[in-house]
Amino acid sequence: MYFLALTIHNVATRKVRASLTVFAIAISIMTVVTMGVLTHSLRRSAISILRTGTADFSVAQKDVSDVIYSSVDTEDVNLIRSYPGVDSAVGVLVAPFRLDDGHPFFLKIGIEPDQLEPFGVHIVVGRAYTATATNELMLGFRAARDMHVTAGDHVVLDGDQYEVVGIYQTGQVFGDSASMLPLVTLQANERKPATVTLAFVRVRPGTDIAALRERIEAERPELATVRTESEFGRIDRNLELISAANTGVSALALVIGAVTVLNTMVLSVFERTREFGVLRAVGWSRARVLMAVMSEATLMTVAGALAGIGAAFVAIRFLQGTSALHGVFQPDYTTDIFVRALAITFGVVMFGALYPATRAALLVPISAISHE
Repeated sequence: MYFLALTIHNVATRKVRASLTVFAIAISIMTVVTMGVLTHSLRRSAISILRTGTADFSVAQKDVSDVIYSSVDTEDVNLIRSYPGVDSAVGVLVAPFRLDDGHPFFLKIGIEPDQLEPFGVHIVVGRAYTATATNELMLGFRAARDMHVTAGDHVVLDGDQYEVVGIYQTGQVFGDSASMLPLVTLQANERKPATVTLAFVRVRPGTDIAALRERIEAERPELATVRTESEFGRIDRNLELISAANTGVSALALVIGAVTVLNTMVLSVFERTREFGVLRAVGWSRARVLMAVMSEATLMTVAGALAGIGAAFVAIRFLQGTSALHGVFQPDYTTDIFVRALAITFGVVMFGALYPATRAALLVPISAISHE
């Protein structure tokens, strides 16, 4: 208890320096946590588009900047559908647009009506649209609830008026918050004939999925198959760049925090050389002196980390309300993000305080006491 009180006293006696150190660490940790939550949440939102439906894996154009801009020929979908072991291959055209301030990233999903069931769409109210209808669509139950409409009502989407003929459910948040309409209608509206964004493939029991994916990519090298979250970078470079930036930010935060603590503790040890000499002379061991300096650095770093985490929640709340991310960025606070922040916190202590702590511990008492 005495040792802790002494540590707090030593930090408190240098209020300005300690406050600036805590502030710098807080900014670093805030950036790490905010970037981590933003990257993970945007990745999860993008991947949820690939998981709209009940497919075993998805097929998209390889190495596009954004999965939404993927382009797959319907001939390729028909080819995949003919492979042995394939139960269904559903071609889907996805077109995002801004519906209103509450729905800046609203999806129109074009799909043939006879593919709705294989896709995993369950109509809960009304009926499916007809294959060639130009003014019929269905709404996901979440979208219908937000828009306060039901089957039989009319809505205007992206400047076109449609009759809502049915309400559906997919079990996926993005799918249930979107609209569905005939594939040929959306292809005509978007000027993308014989083209889909993604193909959702479901296989029969016992099929070797890995071998099937290899065959698809071998015969259509411009396409890529995706089954897990870790494979998402094969079809969307933007999120991979964001993930790389997140890693870079974490490394930079560690360096900035360590240098800040190093500077603070080196000055502290230099100013207190005589004090450490006296402590060594009255019986303090080198280990105890080292622990005293490390404890002071730890106290400031932990205080900065806690302040940074609190600031990160505020920053994330602000980002969530911005027009560019509203409705797209749904914060997902995972354990990994806070484990990374904790690792950086203790990394800052070790890299920033170890040298000055060792220097203080190795002081010769007589020389330190006579230090001017």
